[in-house]
Amino acid sequence: MSKAPPAPPSLQELRKEIDAIDEQVHRLLMARGDIIDRLIQVKQTQEVGSAFRPAREASMMRSLVERHRGILPLDTIESIWRVIISTFTYVQAPFSVHADVSVGEPAMRDSARFHFGFVVPYVGHFSAQAAVEAVAKSKGDLALVSAVSSRTPWWSALEAEGAPKIIARLPFLERADHPAALPVFVISRVADDAMVTEVQMWSVRVSGWNADIARALAPLAEIVAVPDTAFDGAALLVSDAGTGFEKIKSALIQAGASVRSSALVGSHATRYTVPPNGSAKP
Repeated sequence: MSKAPPAPPSLQELRKEIDAIDEQVHRLLMARGDIIDRLIQVKQTQEVGSAFRPAREASMMRSLVERHRGILPLDTIESIWRVIISTFTYVQAPFSVHADVSVGEPAMRDSARFHFGFVVPYVGHFSAQAAVEAVAKSKGDLALVSAVSSRTPWWSALEAEGAPKIIARLPFLERADHPAALPVFVISRVADDAMVTEVQMWSVRVSGWNADIARALAPLAEIVAVPDTAFDGAALLVSDAGTGFEKIKSALIQAGASVRSSALVGSHATRYTVPPNGSAKP
């Protein structure tokens, strides 16, 4: 005679398991805090400036996607991790997020809160230039500006030696229906070894800019262009994702533009897209 299958666990037993896991999560977060406290002591003697580490954060978010499974939505797990990372970064070295709200205050606020939580102070500005200027006057603050459009060439303020640079592009994980999908650049000062240089950002001024030249460059690089009427041209922010800037420059000239100046103004990680099936691709 076969034995009857074991009875399923009761709701009370399952809730006890959940409570035990919650306690473990909390204890692990406190243990992480203890390590951060020791890290702060080390950094006081070895490091200055912003505690934000774009290379490490991009790598952590990619690893998150690769190991994630189960019924918990990726949106939820990403937002939890963003709050954990950003809060502990803030604890190490307090900073504020300065956001250009001219592109739309609700979308920009959603991006800031999703990626940096509610502990990090949020300061709105009515232009990208004002947000960049605020960061330039700070020790370790961050600026968030649109990565796809602009009314002014705010990136020219990043050309000087010692000026803040573009250090990241958010969201780190791009996918359809992302709750904070607004593409933004993060601008700050960070240590050279904290940068990720997969995509180089160039400030370029050209004469003779027109729609035909823009179309010729489209296959080679992403470009944000602002008219420069004084020289019948444009100020460009060029994203070089591996094409090579010299090749991009040559394409500009061959298309009929004159390159008046160029300067490297930062870099960021390659865009990491998560398709509907959840398998991330760079």
